[in-house]
Amino acid sequence: MQYRVFGKTGWQISEISFGAWAIGGSWCKVDDQEALDALREALDLGVNFIDTADNYGNGRSERLIGSFIGNNDEIKVATKLGRRLSPHIAEGYTEDNIRSFIESSLRNLQRDCLDLI
Repeated sequence: MQYRVFGKTGWQISEISFGAWAIGGSWCKVDDQEALDALREALDLGVNFIDTADNYGNGRSERLIGSFIGNNDEIKVATKLGRRLSPHIAEGYTEDNIRSFIESSLRNLQRDCLDLI
């Protein structure tokens, strides 16, 4: 695996990341063991960056990732938030809503802080 510095963070991030949309299970049926096996294989191959979102499987993707990596700070996780707003408009991105989305993702990912939102 090859790595690059991620912006000004100093993080050495794998050039290939794990996109976690599919393990959310919204697109097709994916059982938990298949999802965890896919994560394990990616990490075994040197992937250290995971891309997910709070709406992938209504949080399922984040929960699976959290159960697998927990607070392992060697693995960086980017998550997106706010896509569950209805209607999905800029005015919905209030401080209270953003705080709620972040707290939910922290719980789902079993993390003390989020690496990238």
